[in-house]
Amino acid sequence: MRTEPSGGTGPDLRHHGDAEVRDDGAGLVDLAVNVRADTPPLWLREEIAGSLSSLAAYPDGRAARAAVAERHGLPVERVLLTAGAAEAFVLLARALKVRRPVVVHPQFTEPEAALRDAGHSVDRVLLRAEDGFRLDPAAVPEGADLVVIGNPTNPTSVLHPAEAIVRLARPGRTLVVDEAFMDAVPGERETLAGRTDVPGLVVLRSLTKTWGLAGLRIGYVLAPAETVAELERAQPLWPVSTPALAAARACVAPRALAEAGHAAHRIAADRAHLVAGLRSLASRGVRVAEPAEGPFVLVRMPGAAGVRRRLRDLGYAVRRGDTFPGLGEEWVRVAVRDRATANGFLEALSAALADAPGAGREAAPHPG
Repeated sequence: MRTEPSGGTGPDLRHHGDAEVRDDGAGLVDLAVNVRADTPPLWLREEIAGSLSSLAAYPDGRAARAAVAERHGLPVERVLLTAGAAEAFVLLARALKVRRPVVVHPQFTEPEAALRDAGHSVDRVLLRAEDGFRLDPAAVPEGADLVVIGNPTNPTSVLHPAEAIVRLARPGRTLVVDEAFMDAVPGERETLAGRTDVPGLVVLRSLTKTWGLAGLRIGYVLAPAETVAELERAQPLWPVSTPALAAARACVAPRALAEAGHAAHRIAADRAHLVAGLRSLASRGVRVAEPAEGPFVLVRMPGAAGVRRRLRDLGYAVRRGDTFPGLGEEWVRVAVRDRATANGFLEALSAALADAPGAGREAAPHPG
């Protein structure tokens, strides 16, 4: 684990999984984007469609904000609705007066990109594969006044213990925890959403992953009331559309929470099946970062760039890993899908590996 500045040339922080299936990606099985398959469900589409008759009026977010607050047992003053979690990163970068922001990598790159676009110099704490990409709170510089970490982390799929993250909190420090994928974890264990005893804690949630709403843009911030007020002042008027507000209310209702809970258990079972299949390719140099706890897995393999291209020829898109700080071109991220899809992918991966230069040569052991 090491700390480094983020200036100069480096990974393309604005490359995201959707780039793998845009333009020439028609017909590919999408394992590059971490949005749950077969979503949004019919009942949610009907809720959203029902809001369309109100489009002539300006959006009123009060009911949705209250519903999110009730879901987490918080007062409404501690909730801010946003156009996806990505908007929240921009608001944090622009509204908060920070001197030394630190981003814990590998993780979703948008927080650092937003900070840099706002004129900040950003330090990186790089977690290592040799340590299983696990957090050592002592590695974060004491002088950091803004720390950003994902949990479970994209792309490593590591679920950090909540109390390890709490150890990062300090008076005068804003601690941002991106929980965009926490509702894909059975029981949402290790969540910090709803905690009010951690100084400077800001939790970000997304409703786009589990519910397939990436095109609608809806998420929210849970934070101290004064932080919410600062972020809200940086937002434009009516930042969340009426259909997105309807989706927010629906997705935090008891019916939706129960469905998300069932989906989390199904994802865990499907992930275990995928990981077992990947382990069976260990003699071909394939290594999985484990234990994986998110709806995706991080995989290391020799010649990964060429393997990705061959997988596309075979009909499968996976997410390249070299645009994440701390990873190299030997890494790819694979979304968890149903077992039939996983089986097809594993068969294609086996074929792609067989065609790789030096096929059959085992990579160095990887403890992650």
